[in-house]
Amino acid sequence: MELSGRVVVVTGGTRGVGAGIARSFAEAGADVVVCARRPPEVPLPKTRFARLDVRDGEAVRHFFTELPRLDVLVNNAGGTPYRLLADAGPERHLRVLELNLLAPLTLSLAAYERLRQARGSIVMIGSVSGGRPSPGTAAYGAAKAGLENLARSMAVEWAPDVRVNTLVVGMVRTEQSHLHYGDEQGIAAVARTVPLGRLAEPSDVGAAAVFLASDAAAYISGASLLVHGGGERPAFLDAANAAAIDGDHRQGDVS
Repeated sequence: MELSGRVVVVTGGTRGVGAGIARSFAEAGADVVVCARRPPEVPLPKTRFARLDVRDGEAVRHFFTELPRLDVLVNNAGGTPYRLLADAGPERHLRVLELNLLAPLTLSLAAYERLRQARGSIVMIGSVSGGRPSPGTAAYGAAKAGLENLARSMAVEWAPDVRVNTLVVGMVRTEQSHLHYGDEQGIAAVARTVPLGRLAEPSDVGAAAVFLASDAAAYISGASLLVHGGGERPAFLDAANAAAIDGDHRQGDVS
């Protein structure tokens, strides 16, 4: 999937999943601009850095006005701390919504004219949290659910000039995995819950993003592509199997 000559903007592209996405587009030959509030600690080969706070609407509009060309916008910037709903006031939860839902909307609107001229595409980086209960990250899950719906509406309103799709991402192994899953033993335990037996690498997400932005996906718009290693085993299956095994053991003890 060759993307030579195409200009790609990746928000939050300096580390973690965003850096993996930026690397994948650079490897595909694209001219990649990564946006964040701070430059990457480790320079990303074949990319350019632009300082940008995606929550600052005026700065976002100025950024795209100054950009001569744009073929692909990857709305990746986002995230949230673990915070139970009742443990914080609404202002803190609103900040999560602002970063994960309102900022992608602002960026997409600001980029629309450039994308329309290039007949380009937008890739939203969603999350499996948007389709399931997310205790401790409820505002984040709500934002990601909204982001997926926003992408589908954009895909209809902006067709045929701009394609819009969402990557629904599961658990990814990054430099911050320990904050979510613990030490290596914890990460391995979590990986065993994934049908494919491992967490995603940032490059897995990057490869999927490149596909959606490429000509190979020219007839794909308004889609949600699951990048989650098969998802999660239904909890009731493990509970039922555990009960059956326990029952067998008890019968063995009696005999």
